[in-house]
Amino acid sequence: MIRFVPETGSTNADLLALSADAREGDWLVARRQSAGRGRAGRAWEDGAGNFMGSTVVALRPGDPPAQTSALVTGLAAWEAVSAYAPTLEHRLKWPNDLLVGGAKLAGILLERAGDIVVIGIGVNLARAPRVDGRATTALAELGATIAPDDFAETLADRFAAHLAAWRDGDWSRQREAWLLRAHPEGTPLEVRDCDGLRIKGNFAGLGADGAALLRLADGTTRPIHAGDVELVGDGDAARG
Repeated sequence: MIRFVPETGSTNADLLALSADAREGDWLVARRQSAGRGRAGRAWEDGAGNFMGSTVVALRPGDPPAQTSALVTGLAAWEAVSAYAPTLEHRLKWPNDLLVGGAKLAGILLERAGDIVVIGIGVNLARAPRVDGRATTALAELGATIAPDDFAETLADRFAAHLAAWRDGDWSRQREAWLLRAHPEGTPLEVRDCDGLRIKGNFAGLGADGAALLRLADGTTRPIHAGDVELVGDGDAARG
């Protein structure tokens, strides 16, 4: 079920508040948000005319690692955008962004309450919010006009299909599909970890748990489970 509301502070916050009664498959989509946010508590501008929505995953025994659902959501978002802009060259950036060139088109935020994961998705359909230090873009600027209601239906369908496949043991294939749509292996990255330490290396794929693998200058590989990521050397100023 998709429920549309004229305005709210944050669709993620609303679903988290209802987590005890949340049902998997429910979506909350806002026409306007007054307190939208991204990862690490960053503010995200209202974005009227864009897609701003959240959904719920109720974790079950035997599910893949919960954090891999962010990458599966990225696949669903990539496919939803492709349905309306099939020739657009857009790519996924670990762990939660969709980019066109170096500009951010969409972002994903996961928040957990017990066995409930609330997944928030923001897609710049009509306009690109201004974010300090980051390039942003919108589908309207790229020649694709999409109504938020139509996009919501498409995204919900693609997410439901990917969630079912994720549960049915398809995560390894979804992982490969994500890699095909992402920055290629060997891409130089700079990661700022949770302690503020900056780590440089080259992208070396994804671990089975969804971690980004970073090949360091000494030849060792380090798994990155959380952090802000910058693609180095291609003009990408958008950090996830």
